[in-house]
Amino acid sequence: MSDTISSIGEAASQAANDVLLSQTSSFLTWVKGLLTWEHLFKLIGTLLIIFVIWLAFRLIAKAIRKVPEAKLPAQRTAIIIRFLKYIFYIIIVLYVLGLFGINLKAIWGAAGIAGVAIGFAAQTSVSNLISGLFVLTEGSIHVGDTIIVGDVTGIVDEVKLLSIRVHTYDNQMVRIPNSTIINSNLTNNSYHNKRRLTLKVGVDYSTDMKKALEVLKKAPELCPTVLKNPEPAVWFDGFDASSINLVVAVWFKPVDFLQTKNDLYIAIKQVLDEAGISIPFNQLDVKIKQ
Repeated sequence: MSDTISSIGEAASQAANDVLLSQTSSFLTWVKGLLTWEHLFKLIGTLLIIFVIWLAFRLIAKAIRKVPEAKLPAQRTAIIIRFLKYIFYIIIVLYVLGLFGINLKAIWGAAGIAGVAIGFAAQTSVSNLISGLFVLTEGSIHVGDTIIVGDVTGIVDEVKLLSIRVHTYDNQMVRIPNSTIINSNLTNNSYHNKRRLTLKVGVDYSTDMKKALEVLKKAPELCPTVLKNPEPAVWFDGFDASSINLVVAVWFKPVDFLQTKNDLYIAIKQVLDEAGISIPFNQLDVKIKQ
C-alpha cells in the first residue's frame, strides 16, 4: 500500500516538473523571439520619439515661464504648464497603446461613456472646474491678494482649477470652491494699488463748523502712510441727534491699511484735543428719589 502511494507521489512530482519545464521553455522561447534586431530598432525608435515629445514639452514650458508676469501672471503660467503636462502624458499613452495594436476608437468610445457617468456623479467638481477656468481667465484674483468672500477674509495662497486657498489673519487655512467665487460677491482689497479709508467723526453742536473743518484737515498730515495724490478730503455728513458729523477720507497703499487706520484715529483725536473741540458721547443721568 505504501509503495503504491509513493509511486503516485513520484508520478505527480514528475508531472509537475514536466509542466514547469514546459512553461519555462515557452517563456524563454518568447523572450528569444523578442530579442531580435527588428524589435531592438523599434524600441530605440519609440524611446527616441518619446524623448523628442518630452524635449518639446520642456522647451515650450521654459518659453512660457520666461513670459513677463505683467503679461502672464504666475498662477496662469502654472495652470498652462499643468495642462501641457497632461497633454504630454496623453500623447505618450496613446502612442504606446498604438504600438501594441490596441484599438483607440474603442478606448475613446469607452472614455466617452465613462465621462458621461463621471459627469453625472461629480457635478459639483465639474462646476468648480468650469468656474476655475473663469476665475483664472478673468484675472480678478492673484496670489498675495487680500480678498473677502462671504464671511471669509484672508490672503490668497493658491489659485487652482477647483478652488482657491487663503489664510486668514489668525492664520487659519480656508479652502473656497471656485463655484462660490463665481456665484458670490468678491471683494479684492489688493486689486488696485491705492485704497481709500473714510472715518466718520462727530463734534459738539457748540463747535464752530468752519473751525472743525479746518482742524480735521490737519489730521492726515500727521500720518506718514497717507498719500498726497489723491489728496485727503474732509466734508460734513449731516446732523445727528447729539453731534455734527464729518467724514475724513484718505488714500493709502493696501499694505499700509492697519498702520494708516491706527495713525488716522490717533491724529484726529490729537488735533481735536489741541483745538479744544470735544467729541460728544451718550450720557445717562440717574436720579435717586428718597
